Amino acid sequence: MSKSGPIEDLIKKLNKLPGIGSKTAQRLAYHIIDMDDIEVKELASSIIRAKTEIVQCSVCMNFSDTDPCEICSNPNRDDSVICVVEYPKDVEAMERSMSFNGKYHVLHGVVSPMKGRSIDDIKARELLKRLEDGSVKEVIIATNPTADGDTTAMYLKNLLEPYNVVVSRIGYGLPVGGDLEFYDELTISTAIKNRRKLN
Repeated sequence: MSKSGPIEDLIKKLNKLPGIGSKTAQRLAYHIIDMDDIEVKELASSIIRAKTEIVQCSVCMNFSDTDPCEICSNPNRDDSVICVVEYPKDVEAMERSMSFNGKYHVLHGVVSPMKGRSIDDIKARELLKRLEDGSVKEVIIATNPTADGDTTAMYLKNLLEPYNVVVSRIGYGLPVGGDLEFYDELTISTAIKNRRKLN
């Protein structure tokens, strides 16, 4: 087996990133090679810093450079409402909408029987621990309107039944099969306002 050269190796590594096809990976690789040495070093340094300095918030499970994160430690946020999302990028999308002033919980995945992912493979137990003191009054499930997102919402609803909380689900105005990170601020804001209680 012949050893791949540095360009081919870079293209392969970039191609492994989500949403990066082979042609985009190739364009990015040649763009990086064409950059000034200082720019390349700064890019590499930023990647290393993000990997080594970012931690998982011990409260909400979101990625942050502090623990607890800025949102969890903000006294002006509503502690009685938790919005549950699939991934850290979804927190960013929600925050851009400026329509939610509660706290978050990041699952880091979804329940997907077809892919062998169960409720134990996501941060659901950590969510339940946050409900034990009775201060949370509502849990908004903001998983994506996909088959796996809906399955996850139902699993969470069943897990939350023993707790004295209102369990609601965003959905109105969100296209089926969509991804929260790609919705505009108005769509997300409308979805939060029009959330429905899960029965």
